Amino acid sequence: MKQDKKIPFDSPDFVASLAGGLSVLRAFDDNHSTMTLSEVAERTDMDRAKARRYLLTLHALGYVHKDKRQFKLSPKTLSIGASYLSSEHHHDIVQFYLERVTEQTGESCSFAVLDDDEVVYIARSAAKHRLLSIALSIGTRLPVAYTSMGRAIMANLPEDEREDYIQKIKLTSHTPFSITDREQFRVMLNEVYNNQYVVVDQELDTGLRSLALPIYKANNELIGAINISTNAMRVSKEALIEEFLPILRDCAEKIQTYYI
Repeated sequence: MKQDKKIPFDSPDFVASLAGGLSVLRAFDDNHSTMTLSEVAERTDMDRAKARRYLLTLHALGYVHKDKRQFKLSPKTLSIGASYLSSEHHHDIVQFYLERVTEQTGESCSFAVLDDDEVVYIARSAAKHRLLSIALSIGTRLPVAYTSMGRAIMANLPEDEREDYIQKIKLTSHTPFSITDREQFRVMLNEVYNNQYVVVDQELDTGLRSLALPIYKANNELIGAINISTNAMRVSKEALIEEFLPILRDCAEKIQTYYI
């Protein structure tokens, strides 16, 4: 997975106003679905006047609804994500195989890609039981360092890119089980690369245990990763590897045949 070379923020080609507008859109999430101007300014680290201009522009374009002092995203913002998914011609095929994994295991199965220091869910087959304190859906972003799919991707990046990630990512103690030592993290990624699978055991959320594999194109280009996530009280680590790993590998092989 070759990372795109990005222009620096001080480049004359960098459009700061566009970046500001996008940061306003991204300020809205599950915990901040409706915000005042002051709240948007605080979350984006902007002054109120600048945040106001962005919000009113987005409102004029139809991407934001305004109700007195409250702002929220409009359904039009979905068109941005929909354009990405429609360009991924194999999305329906991926969804079909993820759903087959859920039928076989009774657990949720997801497909994610790397975006900076986060993984972004682009397909998901959800089991009936809820695992995380947040709702997972297409477009959900989670920290690359503490998700099984993030680690499966990072471990299989070219060595220099992998080391760049190890140096720049934030290692935060989400639970008592979270790896926070950088050298320990490096050793763990080497093991993931050698095994070509990874189990993350309650490092992001207590009770969440997940298994992930990298996904490649036919030419061995890294695309992303798929995972099975489950409750640690219901499925042991041994069961994940012995029972679920063959199912997930079969799913990965089938998906990969469609990526030429």
